[in-house]
Amino acid sequence: MSGTFPLYGSAAARQLDARATALLGGDGYQLMQRAGQAGWRHLLQQWPQAQRIVVVCGPGNNGGDGYVLARLARRSGRSVQLVHLREHVPASELAQRACTDYLAAGGTVELFDERLPAADVVVDALFGIGLTRAPDAGCAALIAAINAQSVPVLSLDVPSGVDADLGSAPGAAVLATRTLQLIAMHAGLFTGDALEYTGALTLDDLDVPAAAFDDTSAIATLLQKDALARWLLPRRRNTHKGESGRVLCVGGDHGSGGAIALCAEAALRCGAGLLSVATRESHVCALLARRPEAMVRAVESGEALEVLLEPAGVVALGPGLGQGDWAQGLFALALRAGKPLVLDADALNLLATQSRELDGAILTPHPGEAARLLGMHGAADVQRDRFAAARALSERYHSVVVLKGAGTVVAAPGQISRVIDAGNPGMAVGGMGDALTGVIAALYAQGLPAFDAASAGALLHALAGDEAAGGGERGLLPSDLMPHLRRLANP
Repeated sequence: MSGTFPLYGSAAARQLDARATALLGGDGYQLMQRAGQAGWRHLLQQWPQAQRIVVVCGPGNNGGDGYVLARLARRSGRSVQLVHLREHVPASELAQRACTDYLAAGGTVELFDERLPAADVVVDALFGIGLTRAPDAGCAALIAAINAQSVPVLSLDVPSGVDADLGSAPGAAVLATRTLQLIAMHAGLFTGDALEYTGALTLDDLDVPAAAFDDTSAIATLLQKDALARWLLPRRRNTHKGESGRVLCVGGDHGSGGAIALCAEAALRCGAGLLSVATRESHVCALLARRPEAMVRAVESGEALEVLLEPAGVVALGPGLGQGDWAQGLFALALRAGKPLVLDADALNLLATQSRELDGAILTPHPGEAARLLGMHGAADVQRDRFAAARALSERYHSVVVLKGAGTVVAAPGQISRVIDAGNPGMAVGGMGDALTGVIAALYAQGLPAFDAASAGALLHALAGDEAAGGGERGLLPSDLMPHLRRLANP
C-alpha cells in the first residue's frame, strides 16, 4: 500500500455525490439506499449483539441515510426507535422518500423530549456535512442527550456538530465511538478538534464508479505508516558518512541544554552522518556524556558559530535557544549563512519579530507560535482552521510549515497539504518538538526535498510516539522515542 489517501472538502464531496448519482442513472435514492445499507452493515460488524437501536435523524439527506438504516435494522428483527426534533421533518425530496419507505415498513417516529430511549447503539444521522455553524439550542440539547447515553455511537459520514472542512467544533458536537465516512474522506476529520469526536474512522466508498472522481481535486493528502517507505530508501552499499548529511544543531542557552541534546540525538537516530552542536560551554560535557557521537562545541561568540556553519548541510535552529542577546546573535548569523534551515521554538519567536521570507526553510510551529508568526491573537485563531493557518504561514515565509498538534498539517507553497495520521496525547510534553526538529533536519540533510523531509519527519516522529506509548501515554518522554525512531527509519 502507498500509505497516502486523498482528503476532500465538503464542496468536492457534494460534487462527488452529484456525479455518482448521474453515473448510477440519475436516481439519488439509489445512492441513499447504499449509504443506509453501508451504515447498517457497519453497525452489524461492530456490534452484532445490539438489539435496541436508536436512530437520530435530521431533516436533510444525512437523516435520509438514517431512515434507510432504521428500515433495514427493523427488517432484521431489531427493536428500532427513530427520533427527531419536532422541526426536523424530512426536508429534502430524498429524505422524504426514505421516511415514507420506513413508515410503510411499519416503522414509527418519536419526537425528542429531553432524553433518548434506552439503546444498545445510537446512530447519529443528524447533520453530516451540512452544518458549519454552532447547533442551535434544540439541536444542542439533542446532541447532549446522545452524548449522555453510555452506549456506542455510530455517526454517519460526520459527527454532527463537527465542521467537515475545518476540523473545528464551534458548539455542541456528537462524541462518536465510530464514524463511517461515505464515498470520500473528509479533510477536517483528521485534524484539530475533530479528533475528539470522530472515534475510529472508516470509509465506505458505496461502490461509486471511479469516473465520479475525475477532475475532483483533493484539498489534502493523508499520510499513514506505509508512506515512509517511499522516502526512506535503503542506503547504497558503498556509501560513507558524508553522503548521509551534515547537521548542525544550534541552541541550548543556560538552563535549556536538554532541548538541544534531544534535537541532536534524534538527528543521529534518524541517520545524520555527521552531527555538530553549537551550545553554551556549560552544556558541552553533559551532552558529550549523553551522546559521544555528537561533535559538541562551546559557542559564546559569533566567530565560533561561523566556523561551524560553513561545512553544515542543514542547520537546526531554535531548541533551547532563548531570546536574549546570545540567541539573537546566533539567529542572525544562521540566517545570514544561507544554509537550509529547520526552525523551531525560540527561533520562530525571533522570526515573528522580523517576518521575512526564508526560501528553503522548514518551520515547525505549535499553534501558539503559529499565531505569533501570523500576527493573530492566539492559538484558538489557528485551531479554528488549521489548514488555512498552515497555508498562510507557508506563503508568508515562503517555507515549508509543519503545524504541530493533533493531526499535524504540513504545508508548502504551491503544494497540496499533508496530514499526519499518527501521534497520541502522550506526546504533549516538553521536548517532543525539539526531537521533531532533529528528525526533520536529519532527513533534510540526507537529500530529501524540504516538503518531503518535513512530511516524512513528522510522520516518523508521530509513529515513534505511538510505538513508545505502548506502555501508556501518561508519562511518555521524548527520550522514549529514540529506539523507535531508529527502527522506523529503516522500513
